[in-house]
Amino acid sequence: MAELLTSAQMRAIEKAAIDSGEVTGLDLMERAGAGVVNAVFEEWPDLAQSSYKAVVLCGPGNNGGDGFVITRLLKQRGWEVEVFLYGDPEKLPPDAKVNYERWAEMGEVAPYVDEEFQLDPAEYRETSVMFDALFGTGLTRAVEGFNEFAWHTQISEFRMAPKFRKGAFVGSRVVAVDAPSGLCADSGRYLATNDPYHESIRADLTVSFHRMKLGHVLADGPHACGKTVVVDIGLTERHKEAVQLTDPTIWELKKT
Repeated sequence: MAELLTSAQMRAIEKAAIDSGEVTGLDLMERAGAGVVNAVFEEWPDLAQSSYKAVVLCGPGNNGGDGFVITRLLKQRGWEVEVFLYGDPEKLPPDAKVNYERWAEMGEVAPYVDEEFQLDPAEYRETSVMFDALFGTGLTRAVEGFNEFAWHTQISEFRMAPKFRKGAFVGSRVVAVDAPSGLCADSGRYLATNDPYHESIRADLTVSFHRMKLGHVLADGPHACGKTVVVDIGLTERHKEAVQLTDPTIWELKKT
């Protein structure tokens, strides 16, 4: 079985790569966003044949920065993209803010207001994609405020079930960036324990970076993630070895 990482291990590998001077955080973010777009077209080749519609929900951290890269790359391919930001743009981490500003020169960013979020079923059909770039693997506690977006992904999943494909409406495809928001990337459990269908994204495709995380395969992970694929963002075993030399205890987390 391929190596599985915890969220802490993945962050440590990324930090080791950046600290080495071989790559910058912006480089990794650009590669991650491009990797997601390429993975989407590999999974659904029909989407690469023309320009379609996408909605991207970007979060307040670096996962949101990945989302802005995805948005820019799709726009460059002629896609019509609606972009929402869950959070304050002034509080974005530096690399994410750079990509927010790059996108802002090309198109609009709407603040995400949960009670106002709504998609037109007539527009968001099988040739559209919803991107969850909210929290990725960084989420460790239940949060509130994106229930409507989550509900849309749940309904899309239901309507894309094979027995419903012949119906008049087929929902948008859903892609999670690194991990579906609302899922713990270490345990694979939904973080909203009182109601797992509340504030939890359901993806058709999850695109993980460098390695799969434990949460992709444990507990509720497979159901939340759909199909999980891994894209290379230029991290190497050398970066992992650097982590093991400086902080060997972090690798003991996988054994507990």
